[in-house]
Amino acid sequence: MAVKPAKIETLIVDVPTIRPHVLAMATMRHQSIVLVRIVGDDGVEGLGEGTTIGGLSYGDESPEGIKLAIDTYIAPVLAICDISRIAETTAKVARAVVGNHFAKCAVETALLDAAGKRLGVPVSELIGGGRVREGLPVAWTLASGDTARDIEEAERMLDARRHRIFKLKIGKRPVREDVAHVAAIKKALGERASVRVDVNQAWDEAAADLGMRLLFDAGVDLVEQPVARTAMGAMARLCARHALPLMADEALRGPRDAFAIACAAAARVFAVKIAQAGGLFAARDVAQIAHAADIGLYGGTMLEAGIGTAASAHLCATLPSLTWGTELFGPLLLTEEILAEPLTYANFELQVPAGPGLGVALDEDRVAFLRRDRTRTLHAAAAARS
Repeated sequence: MAVKPAKIETLIVDVPTIRPHVLAMATMRHQSIVLVRIVGDDGVEGLGEGTTIGGLSYGDESPEGIKLAIDTYIAPVLAICDISRIAETTAKVARAVVGNHFAKCAVETALLDAAGKRLGVPVSELIGGGRVREGLPVAWTLASGDTARDIEEAERMLDARRHRIFKLKIGKRPVREDVAHVAAIKKALGERASVRVDVNQAWDEAAADLGMRLLFDAGVDLVEQPVARTAMGAMARLCARHALPLMADEALRGPRDAFAIACAAAARVFAVKIAQAGGLFAARDVAQIAHAADIGLYGGTMLEAGIGTAASAHLCATLPSLTWGTELFGPLLLTEEILAEPLTYANFELQVPAGPGLGVALDEDRVAFLRRDRTRTLHAAAAARS
């Protein structure tokens, strides 16, 4: 029986971060989360999330743009679809809307969540061959920029048995200063933890040459996207010259990019991100290309809240090999929890939700309080009274 959408709702939720999150291109003090709710005429609700980093400083989709793309261009396509037929529906969306991977991922996630609920199975059973693991190793990003503070934060995470993989955001300072910061942290943590860095495209090839050599000597395990995503030749040359593995992140915008990078031998590790790839099925294709090319996998994040993190966890749970773990810590960076029951982080892992669909539900009261349009309404009402 065909299922038509009875309700399609998108909203933006703004949540402060627990501390400033310093990246090469921006400093985040809050995260803007686009939530998508699709209710079928059978009454089954699906939830999705489209979240990016730093407005438009990271990529070409913003929270406001994601919401607009869904409301104005994708929702009319969904209105004429049988939304229980996910492959057919997403193919129609792809023909009508170019790019907009984050918006498409949010919609596909909602469709998968609803499908899992209808069938009584987790989303992980609807993609790939089903899950092969129940828990995922999770890295924590140290991004205050202050060496002593980052060491103290890492020690707390180790003591709490929450994380033993740490990624440092660098690229704002001169190369030698950044490396000195990283080396001090690695020296303090020793063999108790894996230390990696993310440069977020901030270096040119010469700086990356110097940085990768010094980072390898400091005991760092991995460098993420040291040069521009378009600098495929530089990535390939850096891979050939250095023992330190290079991970592609911003350069990976779906299966076509994955294939091109694999052919050019321009990365030894792929950061698989469902939003950046364009959805869970596209991200699965990225992972399959990596597997065929003997490229390692890492479950990346766009610092999503609970819905997007749960969706990523379902995908990562199906990957036969996940050598480099994941970075699905997004909800832990936020001061507010928007899920009715938070995701479980324990013993250095994230537990993959086991219930039907994504296996999570929203805390409707917190979402209602945090949604951006409510804040604007309150401000307008206050202005009218003054």
